[in-house]
Amino acid sequence: MLKSMTGFGSGRARVGDEEFSVEVRSLNHKFCEVKARLPRELAGLEAALLKQVKERLARGSVEVFIKRQTATAAGTVPVVDVGLAREYARAMREVGEALGVMAEVSWAQVASQPGVMRLEERGMDVESASRAVPAALEQALGALEQMRQVEGEAIRADLDARLGLIEKWSREVAQLAPRSVDEYRQRLAERVAELAQGISVDEQRLAQEVAVFAERTDIAEEMTRLASHLEQFRQLMTGGEPAGRRMDFLVQEMHREVNTTGSKSQHAEISARVVSMKAEVERIREQVQNVE
Repeated sequence: MLKSMTGFGSGRARVGDEEFSVEVRSLNHKFCEVKARLPRELAGLEAALLKQVKERLARGSVEVFIKRQTATAAGTVPVVDVGLAREYARAMREVGEALGVMAEVSWAQVASQPGVMRLEERGMDVESASRAVPAALEQALGALEQMRQVEGEAIRADLDARLGLIEKWSREVAQLAPRSVDEYRQRLAERVAELAQGISVDEQRLAQEVAVFAERTDIAEEMTRLASHLEQFRQLMTGGEPAGRRMDFLVQEMHREVNTTGSKSQHAEISARVVSMKAEVERIREQVQNVE
């Protein structure tokens, strides 16, 4: 089954009142390149998460986004800067002594001063998060692969139709090839008879010229190799392994055989079909760039 390299998937996992969301996006790439963006506290998990992605995906430029969210306001806690509070209390007492005011400094006055109390995010339970995040990533990868498979099926159908056209035209070219030799023989005989003007013509010499032409324009080998490449390509389409790179190689070989056929042919109908085959091979090449 073919898979596309483009797709998107998301997953979620909860630890207490915290929720981790994971999004995975992939685009075309020659190799498997993975980048992860995750909270600072989870930096230690990056290597394991990258390995997890590469175990599931063979090719593609993959981006992993991990976000931490709290379900309630309990996700933040007040933090007291005790040292700063002491300095505020000391400064207030010094001000009172300087002004001759012996008022008591209350804790509420100190606590209301800038920087003494602030809200910070609750500390993360890294151990629990290290179990939850891979589970969310697995969900995201599953959704991503499903999207890749759906798009891959559409690519497979398109490739199958284009392969069918190339097979049809290659059969027609194989049938037209002998006819081109017969037509050349007839044209050559007519031309020689016209130039000879009644002088006897060396039939053996004519036969040699036709044989040279037939050998020079023989495309049987190219058609045989092209048929083999098409068959191998179809096998890759129905296989279960990532086949994008091998398909890309086969497309290059198809183009080589079709191009050689065109350079050998001197028959208008064959040339027309070669042009059509080249166009389809190029479209197949473009589609293969999307295949994992």
